[in-house]
Amino acid sequence: MEREIWTVKQVAFYLRINPKTVYELVNSGELPGFKVGGSWRFKRADIKQWVDEKKRSRDVEKNL
Repeated sequence: MEREIWTVKQVAFYLRINPKTVYELVNSGELPGFKVGGSWRFKRADIKQWVDEKKRSRDVEKNL
């Protein structure tokens, strides 16, 4: 069973980006996340939805 809550490292691995970029995105409010005891956590479904929305908006821009 896949874990429902991801860490910064897991999100970075999934998105194939540097963990520092994950911190930048979540601190700017662009990436959905929440803090637990001072550490960022992410719902797997929220990250996958965020990726899908990014893909859709990119596709819309291509068709303009």
